[in-house]
Amino acid sequence: MLKSAHPLRRFDPVHIGYLLIAAIAALRLLVLWASDADLFFDESQYWLWGQNFDFGYYSKPPLIGWVIRAVTDLAGSDSAFWVRAAAPLFHAAAALLLMAVARRMWRAEVGLTVALTYLSLPMIAVGSVLISTDTILLPFWCAALLLWLRQMEVPRLRDAALMGLCLGLGMMAKYAAAYFLIGAGLALVALPHTRLPWRNGAVALVVSMAVIAPNVIWNMAHDFATLSHTADNVDWVRQDHGPALNFGKLAEFLASQAMVMGPLLFGGFLWAAYHGLRFGPAAARWLLCMSLPVLLLVCVQALLSKAYANWAAMTYPAAVLLVVPFLLLRARRLLWAAIGVNLCLSLAIALGAAQVTHWMRGDQLLLKRYTGRAEMVQSAAAIARAEGLEAIISDNRHVLADVFYYGRDLGLALYAVPHRGAQPHYYAEQFALPAEGAPAELLYLGQGAPCADAQLLGALDTAPGAYAGRGLGAYRAPASCWEGRP
Repeated sequence: MLKSAHPLRRFDPVHIGYLLIAAIAALRLLVLWASDADLFFDESQYWLWGQNFDFGYYSKPPLIGWVIRAVTDLAGSDSAFWVRAAAPLFHAAAALLLMAVARRMWRAEVGLTVALTYLSLPMIAVGSVLISTDTILLPFWCAALLLWLRQMEVPRLRDAALMGLCLGLGMMAKYAAAYFLIGAGLALVALPHTRLPWRNGAVALVVSMAVIAPNVIWNMAHDFATLSHTADNVDWVRQDHGPALNFGKLAEFLASQAMVMGPLLFGGFLWAAYHGLRFGPAAARWLLCMSLPVLLLVCVQALLSKAYANWAAMTYPAAVLLVVPFLLLRARRLLWAAIGVNLCLSLAIALGAAQVTHWMRGDQLLLKRYTGRAEMVQSAAAIARAEGLEAIISDNRHVLADVFYYGRDLGLALYAVPHRGAQPHYYAEQFALPAEGAPAELLYLGQGAPCADAQLLGALDTAPGAYAGRGLGAYRAPASCWEGRP
């Protein structure tokens, strides 16, 4: 009599992968529901973009605002949970797509491990409790990888059009999608087997250009505001004296990447990259083209000026696809140890998100930047009502982000201080105090009086929270403080 198969072998790794991805997404949604974290000022700004539909915004392309607006409209709520709710779902989609890529390149078991590894990354854990443009871009990047791979097998024009659509939508999420074109260009030059028929390439290019055309037109109509802001981030380009080498910033950035990917897994990726460059098969070299150039380019930026940890986020989809089969073959224990470390870090991030107002070190909140924002706005509104003021104004982008989100239902008029020439932020661009019809007096929120006629009414820098010790005050200010400004 034959023995029955092992219970685990009855399950297809693909089905296990689906269940795993769904379970992790559900747990991360539960963490968001339990989180007491205020929206960070960038998140509040993205929410506001969604309230004013457009094909571009001051500092980013428009897709993140559209996504947040779609989710909050469907939910019928603008709460912090619903503003962030798309984040775990977008990462789940990216994991599904990477699993599909790995299945095509190797086998189903590798795809399952790739999905788990991707979802364990500390970068993805953070990106699941906050909403960011990287989160919106990642599934489109992963889909473009899958569609390119499918065309290498059978070059269908339908897949080329879908690839162009994904690249276009990726650009509408974040201009870092352009890194895909750099990696693809290197692969096409160095790896002839990755070249697509010219018709496929042309279709993909035309479709992607059609998708991003509205944003290009918007930039042309707004003095290339978003592109200009992006160039400002790469600030050494505009320095008259030229860039200076800063090896300390480079070391700091590389250390941050060890935490973005996880320390053991990042070490494994560097090992796999070294081996792939010297001895690797064509598949490994393709994945290196789609990962290593992103990391190297941002390293150059860090060396010449500065670079934030997330700027190299597009390194890691292909990096995970490279390192997982490499370590499965050569250092399986290291891989599982790396995943274990990452899961512990991800758990700590989830616990932190759920306990923002409780994690203390002495009398200081460890995550104070994510709390105290709603409280500050409520305190400012209470002062305004007590003083008979019907409008709030500020020149601080962080303060304005909090005021426009947490003050959205308080019945107060909200303004930004007007500026001549180039506008310093979205609020000054869209919500500047008008030259005519402005209230005679307003509640000004800032670090110091806006003019000699302003009167201090109270401090808003109470601890603990984001504004603790920041010297933020509430002032009764006449509109004449800003006379002569546009």
